[in-house]
Amino acid sequence: MTRPPVALTIAGSDPSGGAGIQADLKTFSALGAYGTAVITALTAQNTRGVSGVHFVPAEFVAQQLQTLAADVRLDTIKIGMLANAEIVATVGDFLRSRRNQGGQGGHVVLDPVMIATSGDRLLDDDAVQAMRDLMPLASVITPNIAEAAALLDTGPAATLAEMRRQATALQDLGARRVLLKGGHRLDDPDAVDLFLDIDSESLLRARRVDTRNTHGTGCTLSSALAALRPQRDSWLGAARDAKSYLTAALAAADVLEISHDPDDPDDPDDPDDPDDPDDHDHGHGPVHHFHAIWDR
Repeated sequence: MTRPPVALTIAGSDPSGGAGIQADLKTFSALGAYGTAVITALTAQNTRGVSGVHFVPAEFVAQQLQTLAADVRLDTIKIGMLANAEIVATVGDFLRSRRNQGGQGGHVVLDPVMIATSGDRLLDDDAVQAMRDLMPLASVITPNIAEAAALLDTGPAATLAEMRRQATALQDLGARRVLLKGGHRLDDPDAVDLFLDIDSESLLRARRVDTRNTHGTGCTLSSALAALRPQRDSWLGAARDAKSYLTAALAAADVLEISHDPDDPDDPDDPDDPDDPDDHDHGHGPVHHFHAIWDR
């Protein structure tokens, strides 16, 4: 048996299992990588939104990283929710120390998580500049359209041409490679992402999946990219296969049905009030990370 790559996720915890380290570890396992995790934040959330966030102290994030790296080989790293500037700086120090130790930086995927699928903010405003400073330490960054706009302090891209300009601008800020996710925003019958490598550009197209179950799509794509890169010959090959994995996970998502039935007012476990017009009981469920393994 071939030794699997060891993948580390540095991210926040999602108790609903759809995003964050839970989604990352599922993705690593589904794609043949051994998953490890360092937790940066604890969230209280479900498929409908985030009700609270507790930051892990930056010193303890550093202790987790140092203790893990002292014993466990890390072939590939995915960075997700970092929450505040102190944690961003801590992760930056860790990446620099790995580079200084004989160039053992490995593959690093930076998903600059700022806003959840529900619209809840997951990064302090004063941490955006720290996130920009972190970009040159990553092999590739994977912002969505809103996150790219925030990093560039501009409006969101509305066309493919604007996506190209913004991806190039992110490289000008120090990013080596950019996978700019436009699938859920552009007016296109396909879900289209732009992959800007060091010296080339590629469009990643996939069929658009009609589902509300999109919770954790960004986490899943970036962790798939991290898991697959040690198993592929190039970043482009890993990006294509990561997008194919996510598309299949989205297509199978509706079978999970992890939430209470929003159309059943007699469900005794449903915490919502069906008579309240402001009580929206339609959240965003998770994608199906194990669609190729579980018997559906």
